[in-house]
Amino acid sequence: MHRAWLIGIALLFGPERLLADEPVEAVQSFVVEAPFAPIPVRSEGRQLLVYELHLTNFSDQSLTLMSVGVLDDRRTSLATFAGEDLASRLKIAGRTARTPSSAAIAPGERALVFIEIAVPLAAKVRALAHAITYETADKTARTLTPPPVSLRAMDVPRLGPPLHGGPWVAVHDPRWQRGHRRMFYAIDGTASLPGRFAIDWVGVDAQGAVTHGDADQPADAIGYGSDVLAGADATVASVRDGMAESGSIKDNPSHRLGDGAGNHVVLELAPGVYAFYEHLRTGSVRVHAGDRVRKGEVIGALGFSGDSTGPHLHLHVADCGDPLRCEGVPFVIDTMQVLGRYDDLGGLGKKPWRAEERAVESEWPGSNVVVRFR
Repeated sequence: MHRAWLIGIALLFGPERLLADEPVEAVQSFVVEAPFAPIPVRSEGRQLLVYELHLTNFSDQSLTLMSVGVLDDRRTSLATFAGEDLASRLKIAGRTARTPSSAAIAPGERALVFIEIAVPLAAKVRALAHAITYETADKTARTLTPPPVSLRAMDVPRLGPPLHGGPWVAVHDPRWQRGHRRMFYAIDGTASLPGRFAIDWVGVDAQGAVTHGDADQPADAIGYGSDVLAGADATVASVRDGMAESGSIKDNPSHRLGDGAGNHVVLELAPGVYAFYEHLRTGSVRVHAGDRVRKGEVIGALGFSGDSTGPHLHLHVADCGDPLRCEGVPFVIDTMQVLGRYDDLGGLGKKPWRAEERAVESEWPGSNVVVRFR
């Protein structure tokens, strides 16, 4: 039997079908890619794996994605996404509407499946395998088992607090269709996801309010003007200052693609590792490209520049120094006091968070947790 055909059968039905010596029809289906190899990061007492599957339909018919199963290298099932759970993780490149649970992927379309897997800290996961079940136009169900995705080893950057005190809400949620976790940028022929681990830090008071005055005035927002701190001893890779801020939150205009970060500072933490501090207050940047900064040094102030729905500090780490052309990588905050979390971020600005106090060291903050920096 031709080797290429053997490989094709193995990918479609799994190696166990080869042992049965049954003739199997080769078919066109998805090209499956995982361009970003997951890097384990500690978060909320577990080991978190964050990555995406790209499924491009190379057949001449629509294919309906039914489920995605994830297994470790010992073939132990870690998760299965189906129905609404799969729909909430699915995005079709170029479509703007929310993808329904029975979405058919047309010939030539690319589907993106956003995956987050939490495993025990002691788990020795080296690779992830996938079982991708789909239906053809005639309702035939098939399962695709592409080659495993190996995990990537990396010394995850350990940053100091980006701000003083608190409370601060670590705003991020992988389920948001327009959140940083979902925002790919195709620049110069390459698609990148810089905000894969991005956090928007929003200031609140003890009652969960986000303003102490006029909710439409940026300067009245809790946290506006707060010192932004360098997370490590680092070299300043680039800065931008002087972009004007809107005097009204609701009337903040859209900005061209390259201006969305607003005023910002980019720190080179190590070769190929950069920290981004974005949406800084106009005129507040205290450093220049090429400067050396110390951990905890003030580099600017929290503001309302660029694309923003309210004053906050955007923080992410990536593998190059460009806001749009890099892959986001994980990081941890070296010390913080978790005060609670918002289970529904719709309550932010309207009511207090759900309390769950604990001290945390060297973790990536969980979704919508409320913290105080020490």
